[in-house]
Amino acid sequence: MTTSTFTRRQFLKTTAVAGAAVALAQFTPRRLLAADAPPVLIVPTPSWVDKPMRWAQLTLVEDDPGKFDLAFWLDYFKRTHSDAVCLSGGGCVAYYPTQIPFHHRSKWLGDRDVLGDLIAGCRKLGMVVIVRTDPHATYDDVAKAHPDWIAVDADGNKRRHWASPEMWVTCGLGPYNFEFMTEVKKEIMSRYRVDGIFINRWDGSGMCYCEHCVKNFKDASGFDLPRTNNPQDPARRAYMLWRQQRLFDLWQTWDRAVRKINPDSCVIPNTGGGATSSLDMKRIGELAPTLMADRQARHGLMAPWAIGMNAKEYRAALGMKPIVGIFSVGVEEPYRWKDSVQNGEEIRLWVADLVANGMRPWFTKFGGVLHDERWLKPVEDIYRRLAGWENYLRNERPLARVGVVYSQQTAWFVGHQVEDPINGWYQALIEARIPFELVHDRLLDAAHVGQFKTLILPNVVALSDAQCRQIEEFVRGGGSVIATHETSLCNEWGVRRNNFGLAGLFGVNYGGKTEARMQNTYLRLEHEANPHHPLLKGLEDAPRIIHGVSRVEVEPREKFPTAPLTLIPSYPDLPMEMVYPRVEKTDIAQVFLRELVAADVSRLTSSNQLSTINHPPSHGRVVYFPWDIDRTFWEVLCVDHFKLLRNAVEWATNEEPPVTVAGPCVLDVTIWRQKNSLTVHLVNLTNPMMMKGPVRELIPVGEQKVRIRLPEGLRAKKVHLLAADKRPRVQRNGAELTITVPSVLDHEVVAIDV
Repeated sequence: MTTSTFTRRQFLKTTAVAGAAVALAQFTPRRLLAADAPPVLIVPTPSWVDKPMRWAQLTLVEDDPGKFDLAFWLDYFKRTHSDAVCLSGGGCVAYYPTQIPFHHRSKWLGDRDVLGDLIAGCRKLGMVVIVRTDPHATYDDVAKAHPDWIAVDADGNKRRHWASPEMWVTCGLGPYNFEFMTEVKKEIMSRYRVDGIFINRWDGSGMCYCEHCVKNFKDASGFDLPRTNNPQDPARRAYMLWRQQRLFDLWQTWDRAVRKINPDSCVIPNTGGGATSSLDMKRIGELAPTLMADRQARHGLMAPWAIGMNAKEYRAALGMKPIVGIFSVGVEEPYRWKDSVQNGEEIRLWVADLVANGMRPWFTKFGGVLHDERWLKPVEDIYRRLAGWENYLRNERPLARVGVVYSQQTAWFVGHQVEDPINGWYQALIEARIPFELVHDRLLDAAHVGQFKTLILPNVVALSDAQCRQIEEFVRGGGSVIATHETSLCNEWGVRRNNFGLAGLFGVNYGGKTEARMQNTYLRLEHEANPHHPLLKGLEDAPRIIHGVSRVEVEPREKFPTAPLTLIPSYPDLPMEMVYPRVEKTDIAQVFLRELVAADVSRLTSSNQLSTINHPPSHGRVVYFPWDIDRTFWEVLCVDHFKLLRNAVEWATNEEPPVTVAGPCVLDVTIWRQKNSLTVHLVNLTNPMMMKGPVRELIPVGEQKVRIRLPEGLRAKKVHLLAADKRPRVQRNGAELTITVPSVLDHEVVAIDV
C-alpha cells in the first residue's frame, strides 16, 4: 500500500492534532500548506511551455480507431494554425499497444498505434504534443484482481460508474493512481517522449471510504473519515487539508516519474479555479509551470464574462505563467450533450473574452468522427484571426489598478456562498468599464498587490491576523480598500471573532449581530448633509433606494460626518394597507468612508498588533459597506447599487485611470503591456442573450472614445485597430492618447506600438 509522503508527524505538527483534541485554529493555511508541509519540488520549467498560443484537443472515444479520419484532423490542425495539441492516450482506454497489465486497450484498436500515428503527424506540423490520461473509471477485471482500487461509498459499497454502469469508479487517493497510473504515464513517456501529460478527472469522484483512505487518513490525523460536511467539525477540516496534500503528493509523484524519462516535460493536472476550488490555488501556482482552465462554455444563467473571470482567477495564483483556456465547440449543460455543436456566434464571444483577459485558447472536440460540422469554420476563422494578432497577445503584464480579492479560506471554512459577492463586483466593474484583476486571499503581500491602487474585499469573511496586517500595510503605503458585509469577522479557520480583524481600518466595531434577512428595507440618501457627494453621483434625484438583504450591526469607533447613506428600517410588506415606513429617518450609517495618511494607519487599534514601519506620508482611502451590496446587486442587478459600487471604486482609487472608454453599451475592457506595445481589448457583451446564452447573433455597438494614459517613459509610434485592420483617428495630448473606434462587433484590439 502506498502512503502519502505527508507523514503523520508532519500532519500532527501542522494541524496540532493530539489524540482527539484539535487546535487547528492556531495555524494559518499558509503555515499548513507551505511552511510545514513537504517542500514544493523545485524543477526547471520545460522549454516549450510559453511557445504555444493556439491549442487543439482531440478526445477520442473507444470506437474511433479504424473509423476516424487521421488525415482530416492533421489538416484541420494546420488550417487553424494550432501550434499545440492534446491527444487521448490512456487510463480508461489505451489508444496504443500498451504492455501494462489491466490497462484496457480500445476494443477497436487491433494492431494499430493510433496515438503514435497522431503524435507523428502533429510533430511533422511542428506542434507541441501532450497526451491526456483519465484514471477515474475501470473495468471488471481490475475490480476482481484489485478490489481495493475501487472507490467505496459511505455505506461501504463499491461504486459502479454513474454514467457507464458496466465500469467501476476508482479511488483517486490510493494505489490505483499512485502505482498503476504512474506506470501508465511512464510507459507513454518512454514510448513517445511527448512534451507533457495532461491528467483529467484525476482527483477522485467524491468522498471515498475504501480501506486505503480509511487507514491513510487515520494514520495521518488520528481521526476516522468524517461523516459530515460541516467545515468546523475537526475531522472534516482535517480531511479537507489531508486530501489536498494527498493530491499534491500524487501530482509530484507523477511529475517526477515523467521528468526522469524526459527532463523537458511535465505533468499538467486539470485542476484549479476560483474561490470554490477544493485545491489551494496558491500551492497550485507554485507547482504548475502552465495550467489549463477548464470552463468550457457557459450554461444556465452564466454571464459571457465568466471565462475572463476564470483567467483572472488563475493569474492571481500563477502570475504571468501561460494560462490556457479550454473552450468546447458544443453545448455545456448538466445533460452532457457531448456530441453537440454550439452557435458560432456564442463561440466567438466566449473566445473573445478568454483572449482579452490573457488566456490562450484551446478548443476541445469529443470524438474523432464528426456528427455535425457546423463548428469547424467558426473555430478556423477565430484561430486564423488570432494567429495574425499573435505579437500583440504575448502579454507581459496587465496595467489594471484595481484588484478584487477572492477567498478560498472563506469558501472552505465558513461555507458562505462566496461567488455571489465577487460576481456582483465583477458585473459592476464590467459595466463601469474599469480594468481590474483578481487577487488570491493568501497572496496579499506587496509583491502581489503592489501594482494596485485599490483592493476590493467582497465579503471576505475569513482572514488571519497576518492577512489583516498585510491589508493595513497596503493602506499604509497609500493603497485604498473597499470592503463589504462580514469581511474579517472570522479568522482564517472560519472561527468567529469578537470584532472585525480590520476594525481599526474600517473605523467601526462589530455590534454583535448580523441581520441575516431584511425585508422591505431602504437606504436614505443624505443629499442635504452631503451635497454633491461623490458616492451619490448619478443619484442626485433619488431620495431613497432599496437596501440589501443582510447587514451587520456596527458601532463607530470615532466620530464620522453624516453618512451619505443611512438606514430606513424594515416595515411590513403585507397587507398592502400596512406598507408604510414606521421610521422615516435614522442616523444609522450604512457606509463608512475614511481618508487616511500614514500616521492614521499607524494608530489603528492595538488589538490588531500592527508593526510600526516608517513610510512617507501617503493617502489611502477606505470604504466599508456593512451590508451585502455586492451580493444583492448580483441577485437583482439594481442600477442604484451599481452606481454606488462604481462611485466607491472611483472615490477610493482617486487617480487618473490607465484607460477610459466612452460610448454606448456593455464592454469588457482590459489593458495590457507587451514587450513593444500596449493593447486595449474591447469585448462587446451587448446582447439580449448576455445573461442567458447562447448568443444568436453578434450585434455591433457604435463609436467608442478610448483615452489611454501612457506609462511614464513610453512614446506611441503607431496605433492600429486589429479587428478592423485600419489606422484609427488619434488625438495626442502629451502622454495621453484619445483614439476613436468606429464600431465593435465582438472583439476589437487597440494596438499601440511603443
